[in-house]
Amino acid sequence: MKASYKRHNLIFKRPSGTSRGVLTEKETWYIILEDNTKKGIGECGILRSLSFDDRPNYEEKLKWVVENIHLGQDVLWESLREWPSIQFGLEQAFLSLESKDPFILFPSPFTDGKESIAINGLVWMGEESFMKEQIDDKLKDGFSCVKLKIGAIDFERELGLLRYIRQHYTAKDIELRVDANGGFSPEEASEKLEILSHLDLHSIEQPIKQHQIKDMAALCEHTPLPIALDEELIGVLSIEDKKELLDKIKPQYIILKPSLIGGFKGSLEWITLAKERNIGWWVTSALESNIGLNAIAQWTYTLNNTMPQGLGTGALYTNNITSPLEVNKGALWYNATIKWDTIF
Repeated sequence: MKASYKRHNLIFKRPSGTSRGVLTEKETWYIILEDNTKKGIGECGILRSLSFDDRPNYEEKLKWVVENIHLGQDVLWESLREWPSIQFGLEQAFLSLESKDPFILFPSPFTDGKESIAINGLVWMGEESFMKEQIDDKLKDGFSCVKLKIGAIDFERELGLLRYIRQHYTAKDIELRVDANGGFSPEEASEKLEILSHLDLHSIEQPIKQHQIKDMAALCEHTPLPIALDEELIGVLSIEDKKELLDKIKPQYIILKPSLIGGFKGSLEWITLAKERNIGWWVTSALESNIGLNAIAQWTYTLNNTMPQGLGTGALYTNNITSPLEVNKGALWYNATIKWDTIF
């Protein structure tokens, strides 16, 4: 078996704002496996400043992986516990190599184009007029669940946007989720959660920055609004540490981003622990190209979670890889009549 890797910088169609700053491009890496006439591909979706494996020697580690591919998937995966995005790329590449079609990792009614995955519409931070435009577009496109990133502009203006939606659509019409990306301080979080709770929101992701365990536990215990842990899961590597985190914080939900928490295997560890504790969960992509998004979507379908998932990132880039993934009426579909770009 031969292995190689290649870099691809994804360019945003429009600079996209988060509470950590404005993104204009997204670095990604592909692992490519070759065995006789077959090829497989997987995406290592790193997010600089957020990924646990954001380190200067990232490419060196990729080089080490392809040079030691003979060790096999299981041995390599365990040795990459501190490199979750590479774990995920490796999982995808081996599944891709073993599949009849390198882009069908989990054959199902989803990949047959017969069934879809309900997803949330994502509204990015920006000027008020831009956010309103996005909200209106998502509603026109048939989304029943909309997620807004908050924390980058004035809180009162963000409340105004949420009230704008609620003036026109009830909670029965539109499920609203918000993602603070750790944008609140522990001192102000309780008051802001109380204010937000009057807007019939489904949940808030990561209201305060991660690693403030006592503060987050107190928020989750007394919150009037369900809290979902997101960044809090990053860098928690062992089963015992995962158990300890969930038992201390006791969140209402956790959000699984395979690129950031060790791929399918790492995500399934979290799901098993969450189910044992009656904690809800859903899956979200992390700005991957269509290679990674495709893998996450196909895997997510097999989990039979009927909640809207966070899988609608494929259309953000000017130079994404053409794929059969399509968003239609608030759902993600696999349209097999559309062919993948040749990228090997």
